[in-house]
Amino acid sequence: MKRYYSLMILALLVLGFGCKKDDEFLNKEPKNILLEEATWKDKTLIVSVLADLYDRIPDYQGLLGGQWQRFGDFNEALISNNGDNWRFQNQDWAYGEWSTWDYGFIRELNLFIQQAEKATELEEVDRKRFFAEGRFLRALMYFDHVKRMGGVPLILEPMTYDFSGDPTYLQHPRAKESEIYDFLISEMEAIKGDLPNTPGTKSRATKAAALALEARAALYAGSIAKYGSSKTPEVTLPGGEVGIPASKAQGYYQTALKAAQEIITGGGYSLYKKKENLSDNFSSLFLDKANNPEVIFAEDYKLKSKMHDFTVDNQPYSMTEESFGGRTNPSLNFVQSFELLNNTFAPIANVSGTDYIFYDNPQDIFAGRDARLAGTVILPGSSFRNRPVDIWGGFMLADKSIVTGTRVNEQKTLPGKSAPEVIVGRDGPIAGQEFTAQTGFYIRKYLDPTIGAGSLGTKSEVWWIRYRYAEVLLNAAEAAFELDQKNVAVGYLNEVRDRAGLKTPLTEGELSFDRFVQERRVELAFEDHMLWDMKRWRLAGAVWNGSQMTEADLKANIGKADKPNTQVFGLIPYKYYAPGDPNNGKWVFKVAKPNAVTNPDRFRLGNYYSYIADNIIANNPKLVRNPNQ
Repeated sequence: MKRYYSLMILALLVLGFGCKKDDEFLNKEPKNILLEEATWKDKTLIVSVLADLYDRIPDYQGLLGGQWQRFGDFNEALISNNGDNWRFQNQDWAYGEWSTWDYGFIRELNLFIQQAEKATELEEVDRKRFFAEGRFLRALMYFDHVKRMGGVPLILEPMTYDFSGDPTYLQHPRAKESEIYDFLISEMEAIKGDLPNTPGTKSRATKAAALALEARAALYAGSIAKYGSSKTPEVTLPGGEVGIPASKAQGYYQTALKAAQEIITGGGYSLYKKKENLSDNFSSLFLDKANNPEVIFAEDYKLKSKMHDFTVDNQPYSMTEESFGGRTNPSLNFVQSFELLNNTFAPIANVSGTDYIFYDNPQDIFAGRDARLAGTVILPGSSFRNRPVDIWGGFMLADKSIVTGTRVNEQKTLPGKSAPEVIVGRDGPIAGQEFTAQTGFYIRKYLDPTIGAGSLGTKSEVWWIRYRYAEVLLNAAEAAFELDQKNVAVGYLNEVRDRAGLKTPLTEGELSFDRFVQERRVELAFEDHMLWDMKRWRLAGAVWNGSQMTEADLKANIGKADKPNTQVFGLIPYKYYAPGDPNNGKWVFKVAKPNAVTNPDRFRLGNYYSYIADNIIANNPKLVRNPNQ
């Protein structure tokens, strides 16, 4: 096993170090291996083992390289990195796009749980906590498997091959999808009392973390039961390995609501509200590690020991501490999904009738919207590290023609002038130019304003939040809505919206399924929820339906849960140059599809559950394949 368990000494001394009797050598205690017996007598050693296990929790999206690039997988952003443009040129996702089958890690967790259960030399409170933590981590792994693969073999004991030549006793069939969810729920109920109820603990399992996992898992199961049966009846298997009966939906929603409410009423957690400016407050939620009441469970990072490159790769190019940055460019599709403060939806108003709208300042076009927009996205005219970003695509002339460049800081001479000047922002947008804001936007969420965080020599210690209180409120609201408890649902939903500046509460009569889809989209953006939400609601096939999008399509039906979202659009700001015109010097905006975007995304029925590799099937003939592949 990795790093820590070993029952053999794997070191031999060679000649030249003096002669010692065999028994003297063999009785020497190794210095570089944590032996099983010694480990389970020492609390500090067990914590070091746990640290390794926590570090290996899988995330589809995240702050590490290879994970943040996936922020662009679902048309919420374009990845402005020439090596990653393939996503916007391919139409279909592969059936194995989100596959996993990590039974090696599950075996290690089973071994840890087995040893924790019999570690009688520990204080009982410590033994119970380690035992519960192992089960929590194992549940996280099974949750990761079931949301990708459907039902998988449920292995709860470490299996060992006996070298008899007959491996059939190691082969297990897939459990039903519902059985995996039932296991997750029962495990969290069983262990929650043995985990500390300490809101200050953020990077290890707590009672609230267990309940948050239970609520999320139960909500997923309820959605699959309700919407899978009605929308995608063909996405099932006869043995229940894929698909959950509709009759189970209500029970799962009840479980989700109960688990979420246990956190809500238990005290210790609340929405983050430390800053007066609501956009800055929302951005700070993801940066502030000092008594942050919203964070329940997070992957933590620490300077000089465990850092990541997210800010290095995504800081505005105009103020980069390296020679690159600006790689995650949120889409106009996403930006326009943020509501107006009167609880209505509208496209970003760049034209009126057949003519452009002129703005005194580039930020004016985004005024009067949900504060989470500017807390999630760096907008034209805004600042980072107290310095203005330089997002503008060139000059628009009186005849509506565009003067722009193909590189940052390019200069040209404008009509009527005698000297060249810069004709495009240092942050772009420049078509096809990586690191520039090709959609007109940069990401703000997770971006570290600390000096040095954008340097390869320092990097960032911003944490990756896996569970937070706002999601708990949204989970409770959605479950209550599905149970027809609209008075409960609207209260939780309005609590989240109020923090975002939407001060006019929704009424029970205004609640709809679309509202819950919309709220999760803007609150939980770039937090590894989009794919799994679209799958559990069985909306993925409608939203990513393979159709080309026009500007009219983009601006229509905003706020509708099943609105197609197959291609990335951008919004490009231009300085208006028309001497003598009263609008000279003002700003105009054009909607544009980045030239990297060619094919629309299509989510097929076979994408709802990922492909089980041929070698896995060959090694275990008891496994059945997923449908529609």
